[in-house]
Amino acid sequence: MTKQRRYLTQGEVEQLLEAAKAGSSPERDYCFILMSFVHGFRVSEARHLTLSDIDMQEGCLYIHRLKQGFSTTHPLLAKELKALKAWLKVRRTLKGSETDWLFLSKRGGPLSRQRLYQLIQDLGERAGISVCSHPHMLRHACGFALADRGVDTRLIQDYLGHRNIRHTVRYTASNAGRFEGVWRLKNKQKKLHLGPNCYLI
Repeated sequence: MTKQRRYLTQGEVEQLLEAAKAGSSPERDYCFILMSFVHGFRVSEARHLTLSDIDMQEGCLYIHRLKQGFSTTHPLLAKELKALKAWLKVRRTLKGSETDWLFLSKRGGPLSRQRLYQLIQDLGERAGISVCSHPHMLRHACGFALADRGVDTRLIQDYLGHRNIRHTVRYTASNAGRFEGVWRLKNKQKKLHLGPNCYLI
């Protein structure tokens, strides 16, 4: 039996974002998915975000990592600031708007884990994504996207809040791009000696 892929590609994240625009709470869901991907949130980290964690003027976000992870401050992308402004405008009209929770449910409290799992699965199906989507796949998508950009493993470790780098290596180890040019010689006329009477041009 083939093991299901445990992450979403960046293209699939874009599909998920497009599907969110047509959902019942487009501003909230779009913002949640975008921020979960960009910052590599675990579902509990994302659902417990508060208004106090966000500094719109400075364009930054305080990250509370779970599992004794490394908590830090991340910059907010221009795309995120735009999504946050759209969601906060809607949020002000909702029940529970006086609370500090960023992502509100219809009851005015933070979104439940079950609701978020159902939401991502439903949007994934609507977007035609081939794997069964769930929120933690956005965290993995972030790690692989950073590795594909050639970001240093130690920096990815800090960005995702991993205490142990073993959890980070999975992203960089599978990045084929890091092997690009390993057989390319500085001098094209030079031969690489691989053993007796064995050369690679």
